Amino acid sequence: MTLAAAAPHALSAPPVQFPAQPVVQSVVQSVDWLAIAPPTIAAVAALLILVADLFVAERKKTLLGYAAVAALAVALLSLVPLRTADRATFCLTTAPDVCSYTVDRFTLVIQFLVLGGALVTALLSVTETRKRLPAGEYWFLLLSSAAGAALLPAARDLATLVVALEVASLPAFALVGMRRGDRMSSEAALKFFLSSVTATAVMLLGVSFVYATTGSLHLTRIAARMDDVPGRLDTLAAAGVALTLVGFAFKTAAVPFHFWVPDTYVGAPLPVAAYLSVIGKAVGFSGLILVTVIAFPAHAGVWGPVVAVLAALTMTAGNVAAVRQSPTRAHSAVRLLAWSSVGQAGYILVPVAASAWSGDVPIGATVAYALMYAVVNLGAFAVVALVARTKPLNRIADYRGLYATRPAAALALGFFLLCLAGLPPGVIGLFAKVAVFSTAVDAGLGWLAVVMAVNVVIALYYYLQWTAQLFRAPHEAPAPAAAPLQDGSPAGRRGPALVTTAIVLTAAAGVVLSGWPQLVLRFAAIDLF
Repeated sequence: MTLAAAAPHALSAPPVQFPAQPVVQSVVQSVDWLAIAPPTIAAVAALLILVADLFVAERKKTLLGYAAVAALAVALLSLVPLRTADRATFCLTTAPDVCSYTVDRFTLVIQFLVLGGALVTALLSVTETRKRLPAGEYWFLLLSSAAGAALLPAARDLATLVVALEVASLPAFALVGMRRGDRMSSEAALKFFLSSVTATAVMLLGVSFVYATTGSLHLTRIAARMDDVPGRLDTLAAAGVALTLVGFAFKTAAVPFHFWVPDTYVGAPLPVAAYLSVIGKAVGFSGLILVTVIAFPAHAGVWGPVVAVLAALTMTAGNVAAVRQSPTRAHSAVRLLAWSSVGQAGYILVPVAASAWSGDVPIGATVAYALMYAVVNLGAFAVVALVARTKPLNRIADYRGLYATRPAAALALGFFLLCLAGLPPGVIGLFAKVAVFSTAVDAGLGWLAVVMAVNVVIALYYYLQWTAQLFRAPHEAPAPAAAPLQDGSPAGRRGPALVTTAIVLTAAAGVVLSGWPQLVLRFAAIDLF
């Protein structure tokens, strides 16, 4: 057959059928830079300050501190445009409603607490880094930790939660051990590190169990699939829930994960101790709320009783240990604040436990209490840092007659201690305690409400004892100090301007909230669903 004869047959042949090409989902997604601005600003500032430290002369290292303060202020301001509507980014391309980063009211309130607390810590730290601490490393670590702490409340999957928790924690280990050559500082950092690493390992084991039973790390999907876990995997799921809570319980200093607190606070620089007492707890509580309320509501019967018992044990252990502190013991002021923070952690755990039995989710009470605690505890540490410049042993007995030498500082510290005790004129402390107490009663946890009431009475003893010391007559007439202090600044009745600013800011916030306590209660009114 010729080619010409074969051509018509070739042209009339049916077309070749190729297999259908699968539709490929795009993995490229846009990033909502405005949503992630608060932690991003802190992280970028940390890197810039670390690089700038190489080129700034030693006598001008204080500029790095001012840059860190400015960066944290800008990060705080970046929260303002996020108030108008909820935002989400880093979502699954196949399920746009399942996201890893969400900005809602809960996120904004916790980020405000974290960045505001970091800003006050930075104000306290400028003088501390002038002579005693390496400035570049300190500010890099502080801003890095603040960036991780600001990321955590926005995380909506377990992987991001764990990463944020570690980004907030790892720099904190180094901050605690910043005093090079100081045995107490090195020992405190080692205790903090070993305890935290153990808790993180247990938490990761729990996360792996949760992933094995649900097949997802996103909190909303875990919640949906926890209801349908096969019976043979139910025990594994329950174990995963319990183990996942361990890492966050450690950060909140809940019993039995509280033993690192007093030695760590004493060994760390005072601004770092203040940072850990507030931001460390904010990280732990926000993570605990997210995993219990959003991811594990189906297993409320597992974590509810556990958190309730932890709350009772934590507040009792903290208050009893605080009562036992001797006023003449070295660093007893810091130790008392450390044990007080453990006791306060127990109060904050109460609404989380109550959410397992309540029809609604009383998380607003926890957030309101955390905001009150952050303001007054940072203020108390600011006054302690001021007094420590002339009284390096920092005993409670050293505060006797403080009103005669520093009346403004004595009045501020007395106000902060009364707020923590829940007594007038610290009305905001009373309102926060009543809000927490009400959640236990409404949830039917009468026994927990009774335990809380007893602990509030116990705490009155050591708060009022310290307050009374401030206004007693000193043992001897105070002499004006003229010798320069360890940081090279002249001693006197006036403290460093930034430390004074921190005291004024926290005292003003406490006074405003005590006059209008409904402000913090409305601000903290949160619905996670």
